[in-house]
Amino acid sequence: MTYDPYPGGGGPGGYQPYPGDAQMPPAQRGSAPPSVINAVRLMYAGAVISLIVLIINLITTKVSTLEANLRSQNSSSNLTAAQVSSIAHIEFVIVIVFGLLAVALWVWMARKSQAGRNWSRIVGTVFFGIFTVLLLLSFSRSVGSGIGLILDVILWLVGLGTVTLLWRKDSSAFFKPSQYQQNASWQA
Repeated sequence: MTYDPYPGGGGPGGYQPYPGDAQMPPAQRGSAPPSVINAVRLMYAGAVISLIVLIINLITTKVSTLEANLRSQNSSSNLTAAQVSSIAHIEFVIVIVFGLLAVALWVWMARKSQAGRNWSRIVGTVFFGIFTVLLLLSFSRSVGSGIGLILDVILWLVGLGTVTLLWRKDSSAFFKPSQYQQNASWQA
């Protein structure tokens, strides 16, 4: 048995920086700066606008209209009435699924950004880039209704504001992991 001059792991005078454990406690992330808080608010606004777009699409998109568009676009094809109807129903379901997915992504990205996950602002920036390309394509093809394009431009502006706020200097400091987290990452 060896002699322990400081029983219980404490140092001189009973000082023990990390009681009962040799590891440091998890680092606490500070509160989010105003730029991140405003970006999160914009993301929630994006979710609300996406929900409004979904509701408008559900009200204005009718399966019969989709069927008529399919027939006019594919007048020379050999699609039966049942096939056209099936494709129209699938398109309608896709509108719903993508609308719900858009709402969910806005909320998910807001929560992860508020929690200080650096990957969330990177993923959000990628989503913004994809949306930018899709918006430009919709302008070049003149696809969509007037109100739909207006709401898409508003969503794009919300995304632009969000990405700009997330990449500000004070936001970047919030998203950087602490020194402890960097050192502990190799242990996990």
